[in-house]
Amino acid sequence: MRPPTVAVVTITRDRDAHLHRQRVGLAADPPDRHVVVGMGVRPALADVPGAPPVTVVEVPVPDSGLPLAAARNAGAAAADADLLVFLDVDCIPAPAMLRRYADAVRRVDGPALLCGPVHYLPPPPDGGYPVDGLAALAPPHPARPAPPDGEIVAETRFALFWSLSFAVTAATWTALGGFCTDYTGYGGEDTDFACAAQDAGAGLFWVGGADAFHQHHPPARETPARIAEIVRNARLFHRRRGWWPMTGWLDDLAARGVVVFDPDRGVLHLTPGGPP
Repeated sequence: MRPPTVAVVTITRDRDAHLHRQRVGLAADPPDRHVVVGMGVRPALADVPGAPPVTVVEVPVPDSGLPLAAARNAGAAAADADLLVFLDVDCIPAPAMLRRYADAVRRVDGPALLCGPVHYLPPPPDGGYPVDGLAALAPPHPARPAPPDGEIVAETRFALFWSLSFAVTAATWTALGGFCTDYTGYGGEDTDFACAAQDAGAGLFWVGGADAFHQHHPPARETPARIAEIVRNARLFHRRRGWWPMTGWLDDLAARGVVVFDPDRGVLHLTPGGPP
């Protein structure tokens, strides 16, 4: 039996430095292809020895915000591979990440979402992040399971799914239908996708050793435009699913006086004079 073909799908806008470091990481264990989706701006690609061939896809940006869901769907449509690995542009793959995801597909029965641990790096030192040794700079994120290398752990809490690093077979992706494109801007579309997977009977698993390293940058949710998008998408999610996503963020925004959030009464809106 031939090994599965693997495509990494990355969406980006004005993150060329992050993308370059990701491509350097992929050169250590390249997939068959790398699909890079530029949202409104075509990404600049410098030469990276050993990096996989890149297919660039461009999608327009509506007035409502970055089309994160539609961009991932467009990347998957162009991937032409058995295994799709979605990796946010600010994530650098560990050398074994793709191998661990491919191995997990062989070991997990039925349709599944496969998620690897993510380490949130501190700001880069002078000269940038080192090519090797990133695991020594930060532990895996404490809010998600991080199994030992080679272990696969089933998860029932689908709200823990994150889209910054996950893998899915092309067959499962087709069956699930991709991300809901009603979401534009920041937040909510990944939890909605996980809910759709759960409704379809897919599993969720944490894959030990499929690590990625998140390059430091200020949280997007701190900017006024992103806050307005989070509120809009959380309300959309609540209408679709009947419960509130991103409650940690919403509670924090409410504590800061930026939004009014009363989940028991079904109330979420920007405070008067808050973000547009």
